[in-house]
Amino acid sequence: MGVLDGIRIVEMDAIGPVPFAAMLLADMGADVIRITRTSTNQVAKMGNSILHRSRPSLVLDLKNDKDRDSALELISRANAVIEGFRPGVMERLGLGPEVCLNANPALVFGRMTGWGQDGPRAKEAGHDINYISLAGALSMFGSSDRPPEAPLNLVGDYGGGAMYLIMGVLAALLSAQKTGKGQVVDAAMTDGTASLLSLFIALKQSGDWGEARQANLLDGGAPFYRCYECADGGYVSVGALEPQFFASLISGLEIPKDRYAQYDKKTWPGMQDAFAKVFASRSRADWEAVFAGTDACVAPVLTTSEAASDPHNGLRGTYVDVDGVTQPAPAPRFSATPSRIQPASTVGLETLLERWQGPR
Repeated sequence: MGVLDGIRIVEMDAIGPVPFAAMLLADMGADVIRITRTSTNQVAKMGNSILHRSRPSLVLDLKNDKDRDSALELISRANAVIEGFRPGVMERLGLGPEVCLNANPALVFGRMTGWGQDGPRAKEAGHDINYISLAGALSMFGSSDRPPEAPLNLVGDYGGGAMYLIMGVLAALLSAQKTGKGQVVDAAMTDGTASLLSLFIALKQSGDWGEARQANLLDGGAPFYRCYECADGGYVSVGALEPQFFASLISGLEIPKDRYAQYDKKTWPGMQDAFAKVFASRSRADWEAVFAGTDACVAPVLTTSEAASDPHNGLRGTYVDVDGVTQPAPAPRFSATPSRIQPASTVGLETLLERWQGPR
């Protein structure tokens, strides 16, 4: 019984943001059915042990008339469907928005693509790195003396993709509850990533952000907002933006408090060199001890293995073990209707149709 208990969602098997979005919705209690193909490629299999959790799968061949009719029957009983095919694929399968909304007028039809449903690139192949490059985000990541560096696929697939798909679907579901009318949600990673850039576009327009990498406040250009190597090869992150936090940082590093004017960019190169030298003089654990309980905004840079066993994360239960697989716990947290992880499973069509009888 989660916060989305009673919401039925059909997920068309895909890679990238769609399975992640479905995982989050299922963790929160939505009854998600993943319609999967008879075979999947290697990329589609990556991360299955976690990304496919909390919901059953049903194998259907959507090019087969009987299986396609079965999928449409499930969609007619659902609150929402989410898919991540290229534009036009669902239509060619006979399961486009017009067909599905005709069978289920209150349906929310969530579409997830990189480029969007229209535009010159709409039907081109691409991946996260391509979408965030076109949106303007990729140019901002990495060292100033090297080509831009991919920030994993967190920005496009998950930040600009899955999160905006979820937000759009949930907003449309609220609308459908009030009006009885469903609609199509066109979630594109280029659009979502551009939306994520709102702060930086504003800073650029006000003259507070330049296009050069590692020359700005939040991209590693500021000595008090970047990472430093320690004596043992470990790293710490520093985020002392506010003056009072900067003062705490300076104190912990045992640097005279009046040596540097924090926001005088002319002092940043020398400040960075000084910080790097001091941090390199002690181990990461030593610096954790120095800054523990302070407001210096210093934290160790942990690997995912280390993060799973960190005392703070352990107390919060940020990572959990399910059937021998260590994985992130559901987020966010709800006081009255907690989310929970359920194992992935397979299910038969008749069982699903029986389960999805009655009002949505």
